[in-house]
Amino acid sequence: QVQLVESGGGTVQTGASLRLSCAASGAAASGDSFGRLKMGWFRQAPGKEREFVAAMVWDGSTYSDSVRGRFTISKDNAEKSVYLQMDSLKPEDTAVYYCAADTRTSLLAHSREDYEYWGQGIQVIVSS
Repeated sequence: QVQLVESGGGTVQTGASLRLSCAASGAAASGDSFGRLKMGWFRQAPGKEREFVAAMVWDGSTYSDSVRGRFTISKDNAEKSVYLQMDSLKPEDTAVYYCAADTRTSLLAHSREDYEYWGQGIQVIVSS
């Protein structure tokens, strides 16, 4: 089991930056296990499907085309946390952002089905 809690959302203007945090807890995130988790960020805008944003495993990361070069995913194994640094924000980045984790494989993945555990989501609003 993994529990995920996001923080750091809010309302910003176009071009600003935000850093989302996701704290993990639970048996599957204890000790050295967190370092082996596949972690991801997804987002869901009003009226749209939840979409992939970024993911990270121990030896690599991947991003959606829409955020590559602007967003950076990182982990702190000691803090059992994953972060999403979002720079040069645009109005189209407005969404509820979700942290996700998977214990089954260490392969980078973009699909919702490839993640077992989800946070409750946090709102990000980018005003024009």
